[in-house]
Amino acid sequence: MRRCIYEVRVEDTFSSAHHLKNYRGKCERVHGHNWKVEVYVSGEKLDRDGLLVDFSILKDKLKDILSVLDHRDLNTIPFFKKNNPTSENICLYIYERVKGFLKDYPVRVKRITVWENDKQSASYSVEE
Repeated sequence: MRRCIYEVRVEDTFSSAHHLKNYRGKCERVHGHNWKVEVYVSGEKLDRDGLLVDFSILKDKLKDILSVLDHRDLNTIPFFKKNNPTSENICLYIYERVKGFLKDYPVRVKRITVWENDKQSASYSVEE
């Protein structure tokens, strides 16, 4: 039997500084990025209005999450005091918060992608 899956994607940006701990190279020094974040959610059922999840709800929640990171030194944020502020761990940070927000919706977070620049990105997803 075929399963039909819908997917919705939103993106936003934030700017921040960080330095990588236990790293040898230029990224061990404080530097900044203008990050782009993509959030993908998926699900099998649409609501009565034909929506998987309203874009505006998802965009607003992502904006709230990124406001904590925007124009900050990531190394000073409690999550990144315990976890190196790599692109991979930024994905995890965002994933956990989006997942928590969506617990009351019939969707799952499919993937979080964080772009450091136009040529480099990292993604986080949970395989089921």
